Amino acid sequence: MQKLKKDLVQNKAIYLMVLPVVLYYFIFKYLPMYGSIIAFKDYSIPKGILGSPWVGLKNFEDFFDSVYFWRVLRNTLLLSVYQLVFGFPAPILLAILLNEIRRKLFKSVVQTVTYLPHFVSLVVICGLILDFTNRDGFISAMIEFFGGQRTTLLGDAANFRSVYVTSGIWQELGWSSIIFLAAISGINPDLYEAARVDGAGRFRQMWSITLPSLIPIIMILLILRIGGLMDIGFEKVILLYNPNTYETADIISSFVYRKGIAEGQNYSFTSAVGLFQAIINFALLISANWFSRRVSGNRLW
Repeated sequence: MQKLKKDLVQNKAIYLMVLPVVLYYFIFKYLPMYGSIIAFKDYSIPKGILGSPWVGLKNFEDFFDSVYFWRVLRNTLLLSVYQLVFGFPAPILLAILLNEIRRKLFKSVVQTVTYLPHFVSLVVICGLILDFTNRDGFISAMIEFFGGQRTTLLGDAANFRSVYVTSGIWQELGWSSIIFLAAISGINPDLYEAARVDGAGRFRQMWSITLPSLIPIIMILLILRIGGLMDIGFEKVILLYNPNTYETADIISSFVYRKGIAEGQNYSFTSAVGLFQAIINFALLISANWFSRRVSGNRLW
């Protein structure tokens, strides 16, 4: 205890700096976990959390027995996996390519253009996507130019996943590359100099020095992405989907929004589904961390 007090006195400035972060997570992440018990209750606002009657696993059974359960689970997993497979490597590739650009002006222009979509409101982004993909939009015009037929892309369920994943890459490509550019800037320049002396070209330097140096940060971010595989925000899906695309667009979050809040305000049901997602994400996070530790030696803990 004396050692702790001494450390608090000596490093009080550091503890004061970290205090807002600790309070944020405690108030907005840990305290709300108390409300998870309504997933096992027939929650009623007038009765409150403690006064509402227990129903056990009924809310979970209602979700698992729903005719839409397998559809929303499949759509959630497929959209997450597609974003992981196609979206995760994209900023890594962009960062490596930007690092190879020698003209600073061109590099700055590319960075600015790729960063901008991240700062645009999601509502505006989805509005642009809807305009570009409708029958009279730019993308439909390009399809017609190359010999195809004009069509409303988001009117067909088969096109939803492609539009969703592609637009997500476009929106976050530049912003996600910042952390990789920062990691590249920390690589020892002597390594590149030694490689050039040995006759290595730029591609060989990129393959043998840049990419291996990024492996630790890549693995950490990959673990975090896998840990959030089931956690797809419903905002973009709700703004883009329509009854014609429910077959491929309806995910767990959008299903919960419609059935649990918009139609019936069944908070117990939505809490049960949210808890189910959290448990799956937790299991994926533990598994990804274990696998990464066994394969590459990199891990979160």
